[in-house]
Amino acid sequence: MATARNRLMKELKEVGKQKTQDTGITLIPNETNLFSWRAILKGPKDTPYEGGCFELSINVPEQYPLAPPTVKYGTKIFHPNIHFKTGDICLDILKTAWSPAWTLFSVCQAILAHMSAPAPDSPLNCDAGNLLRAGDVRGYNSMAKMYTREFASTVKT
Repeated sequence: MATARNRLMKELKEVGKQKTQDTGITLIPNETNLFSWRAILKGPKDTPYEGGCFELSINVPEQYPLAPPTVKYGTKIFHPNIHFKTGDICLDILKTAWSPAWTLFSVCQAILAHMSAPAPDSPLNCDAGNLLRAGDVRGYNSMAKMYTREFASTVKT
């Protein structure tokens, strides 16, 4: 647990330095629990999520950085690799491809990249996956934009 706490303190200092940059990522540690964080992601440019703000909850295990954090969307999002109701994310770095080299910030960067490049062949949201697999990019983008407007237009800080 001391290793995890030391690593999180180091990451917290890095987050403070990155506040001056516009990365599209805001990491917010819980004031009373260093193992619980929130992230606000700005929808990537040139995607159906552009203009939206998406909140993530990040729970860090005591075995961190040897074990990955649990990350879930708190904002509803239409994406094939994100469960619409639970916010679970299907992303290999959060499961089998985890490495201690990843930080909370780099995990958020990977999630942003994942928003730009969905993988429809391993869907948690079958409706979104089916649209993309059928080649209906216009239909997918339309649904994703609609849900972004409805659920991601405002975020509580």
